[in-house]
Amino acid sequence: MKRTTHIWAAPLLASLLLLGGCGLFGRDEAVKEIDPPQETSYVKDGQALQEATESQKEGEEKAKATETVKRELYLIDKNGFVVPQTVELPKTQAVAKQVLEYLVEDGPVSEMLPNGFRAVIPAGTTVLGAKLEKDGTLIADFSPEFKNYKPEDEKRILQSITWTLTQFDNIKRVKIRINGYDQNVMPVNKTPIQDGVSRADGINMEASGVPDITNTHPVTVYFVVQQGNNTYYVPVTRRVSNKEKDDIAAAVNELIQGPEQGSGLVGVFQPDAKLVDAPKYEDGKVTLNFNEGIYGSNKKNVISDVVLNSLVLSLTEQKGVESVAITVNGKANLVTEDGKPLTKPVARPQNVNTGTF
Repeated sequence: MKRTTHIWAAPLLASLLLLGGCGLFGRDEAVKEIDPPQETSYVKDGQALQEATESQKEGEEKAKATETVKRELYLIDKNGFVVPQTVELPKTQAVAKQVLEYLVEDGPVSEMLPNGFRAVIPAGTTVLGAKLEKDGTLIADFSPEFKNYKPEDEKRILQSITWTLTQFDNIKRVKIRINGYDQNVMPVNKTPIQDGVSRADGINMEASGVPDITNTHPVTVYFVVQQGNNTYYVPVTRRVSNKEKDDIAAAVNELIQGPEQGSGLVGVFQPDAKLVDAPKYEDGKVTLNFNEGIYGSNKKNVISDVVLNSLVLSLTEQKGVESVAITVNGKANLVTEDGKPLTKPVARPQNVNTGTF
């Protein structure tokens, strides 16, 4: 497998901070009693109160209708990769059904597609239902139009549906129905579904250059695409030897090796970067100790933002990993590109490819 590594960095995408609070004297302010006017029409006052109440209800209903929430939709980019894009969707209780409807071509997602991206489920498909079983399996039921896709899109469709739905913690795997009938395989190329598909089955699979797939297991890492002034992260699943017992170290090594040549993905690590010690894991935190090759510029102690983001996204895909701490030759003296000390472990962002990180 030919891979290439590029030395590349992008500006750190700013994190979104939610600020809220209450007035300090909100409930303790003195309330002055005001005498009612001498001439009062209680009928008119009652009508005014009713009109005000109805107006308030209408305002609340409109506000509720326009309330939105961020969701990840796994769409297909210009290179054919299945990529998460975070969008604002109307708030609803039927979240699983909603995100599936936003994966349909020519559906409501059409007005919000990023440049170069397309939806994955065939146009005209109706989402008939989204039923969650007690074991965490989500059964997605589609109309017969679901079958109307190109053979080369089959795995992309299955991966898009699976990864979009499993962004929700209570959904572990996905099964497909068409018009109420369970599908053991996908309808065109017969990709197996059986008891359900999960994130463990991978995304944007790379199998080229693997002589014996039976003696390997999957590891998912995040590479980068630069599209104009925009940067986004792409999950790629590779097969690594079963002799590799440490999947955290394996993921780091795959990131350093970089993406396949001609894939459209960008490598962001220096070619001489490597781990000095085996990764340390404790209570959800992974500590990585690198050599000085982890530096992303000529400035000492500076780590590239995209290197940091790729590491965090890749390692938090693994079960039990919640945050990543980085040292260089045992010292925790790294700083980010904007000069902030990297003194605390970095957790995975709530959403990926939002325009903010």
